[in-house]
Amino acid sequence: MISGKMSGSSMHLPPPPPPPPPASPAPPWSTDNNSKKKKLYQTIGLSRSPIVGDNTEPLMLIRQRENSFSADLHWILMNTYVPSLIQDGPQCGLVALCTAAHLLRHGAVDLDAVVQTARSRGFTVQGEMFSACNMALLAEEVCGCKAELLSGGLSGNASRIIAHLWARQPVLIPYDEDYNHEPCQRGGHRAHWAVASGVLIGVRPGSVSSEQTRPDPTLPWIHLHGDSSSSCCPAVGSWSLRDVYILAKQGKSLRYQLWGWDSVARSNEQLKAMDPQRSSDGTTYVVPEGGVEAGLAGQAVLLHTRTPSEEAQRTI
Repeated sequence: MISGKMSGSSMHLPPPPPPPPPASPAPPWSTDNNSKKKKLYQTIGLSRSPIVGDNTEPLMLIRQRENSFSADLHWILMNTYVPSLIQDGPQCGLVALCTAAHLLRHGAVDLDAVVQTARSRGFTVQGEMFSACNMALLAEEVCGCKAELLSGGLSGNASRIIAHLWARQPVLIPYDEDYNHEPCQRGGHRAHWAVASGVLIGVRPGSVSSEQTRPDPTLPWIHLHGDSSSSCCPAVGSWSLRDVYILAKQGKSLRYQLWGWDSVARSNEQLKAMDPQRSSDGTTYVVPEGGVEAGLAGQAVLLHTRTPSEEAQRTI
């Protein structure tokens, strides 16, 4: 028992501290498992800073893997920087879209607004996007761009995709994500979205004139190309293309990824079904008729900046 006296003087106890504020409700797309995963990759993301610049980080990645690139080829790098954004829950497609918007509007697109629009259109419940077609429709609405849905696989559309990236326009690509964010083949169980913003191409020596590229001062065997005019886009046949890598970002890391073309293409074409554990966890998802395979397999979305005349026509 506290007597209330100490050395003959009254001891006034301080008032009890106020109760802690109620915990913030979890986002509607979160489950316990998703929350734990979210904290891990968000913590990692927040502990780092993105590396800014069209070629700064790509050149670092190439230098780390220098022995992977054939010395018999002429290597040309083209990339346009896009900002980094860490996803909160299964928002990978919507995060990729917001990231891509940097190349389309030269400004930010609010992720919360994109999530709400996707929900209001019936494209998503938790933030998931299992339909490339719906992604294209959403992109046109929230980014004011022109979206082109490709089917038939990445390899069947190689010329289109490479020329599009060369023109500094983004590509949204669904694939299966491994634990290190690299493409893998899990039958769609780890379906994920990334935004590609650049390419590294290996061509036959002599097929590109010295006026079209310049060697990088820090990595002289890599040649940089800064001209985005359509006349300089590398047609697969005319430039004797021998090898291709893409530069991409996705919502679980601030870092660029450098992926071999064949690896991404194989991952993209085998997206067949949702992870059974996920599909049976009691959470509602929007899955198109025909499932994940019909919605994502062999598909990609090219996003085009509208010309002033196209934009004027759109607003009439």
